[in-house]
Amino acid sequence: MWGYRARLERDLARWRERGWISEAAVQEIGRDLAARGRGIGLPTTLAVLGAVLIGFAAMSFVAANWQEMPRIARLGLLLAALWGCYGLAGALLARGLDGFGHAAVLAGAGLFGAGIMLIAQMYHIDGNPPDAVLAWAAGALLAGALLQSNPALALAMLLVGLWSGWQTALVEAVHWPFLVGWAAVAAAFLWRRWRPGLHLSALVLSAWIVSLGYLLLDGHAHWAVALIGLGIAGGALAAETLPGIWRRIAPAVLCYGMAIAYAGLFAFKFFEKRDPGTLALLSVLAMAMLLAAVFWGWRNEHKPVLWLGYIGFSAEVLALYFVTIGTLLGTSVFFLMAGLIVIGLSWLAYRLHTQQSETREALP
Repeated sequence: MWGYRARLERDLARWRERGWISEAAVQEIGRDLAARGRGIGLPTTLAVLGAVLIGFAAMSFVAANWQEMPRIARLGLLLAALWGCYGLAGALLARGLDGFGHAAVLAGAGLFGAGIMLIAQMYHIDGNPPDAVLAWAAGALLAGALLQSNPALALAMLLVGLWSGWQTALVEAVHWPFLVGWAAVAAAFLWRRWRPGLHLSALVLSAWIVSLGYLLLDGHAHWAVALIGLGIAGGALAAETLPGIWRRIAPAVLCYGMAIAYAGLFAFKFFEKRDPGTLALLSVLAMAMLLAAVFWGWRNEHKPVLWLGYIGFSAEVLALYFVTIGTLLGTSVFFLMAGLIVIGLSWLAYRLHTQQSETREALP
């Protein structure tokens, strides 16, 4: 929201100077933006950080004095603090103080997790440790859904990722139940129509897909990860031609598909032994994919895809340098060819940009 507002204000000022819109229109647009709110501001940010610190302070205080307190006092303190946070959150949200209300919900979710851990310690409850994290995630999800708190839902998604990662580390196998937990929290984000939460969901799912390459087929399934990423990217390009929401989300989906595909391809090339010919072929394909992404991002004026292509291309070149550093002649020839190709593509992009500019100027 911050970036959109700042960009829109700059555009409005330029359009007003050129006489494209009137001063009255600028003021009306400004009032509409003010009515929509300012998103996550400094007070909300500080309130959320304060809630996190209070949660850690409560956990540290209770843990330090835990053995000296009667059990009934321990349970009473946990329940009072938990429901006190949720009651305060309801009151703040009812008064329109959303930022402080969400901070109180987040503090309550943190105390719920602390309560799970401390009660398990108090009653010497043995079991699978990741299950406690799953219970914490379920509590955060429930609180976020009932009180419509996006920060609590974000905590739930992070806990789902922690639960799955911990379980995966213990059993050293793919943790398929992750998809159920992920889908539940992602559905809540979709219901709330909270874009940062959807991006968080995509990041967590992307990390899980990339991990499949290290777990399936004795750690040799990176090619499958690359194919999954290419499938996601291809679906995003196809969705670009569709109307409505599919076209709007296509660039973001393309970014995640590209990242997954390149992560799988990178591991397939450099983490497994490849002969020089296969490595060269795969590197050419990877660079072609990345340069195509750069071109797509430039043509559609989508900076995330553009920068992702730049970063991937730089990582590819740097990795190839270290792999082929023993053969300086081969390395120099490779970089010479890559440089000539990129320069040729830059000239082509310049020509296309010039033609587009001339076409726009020729339009009435």
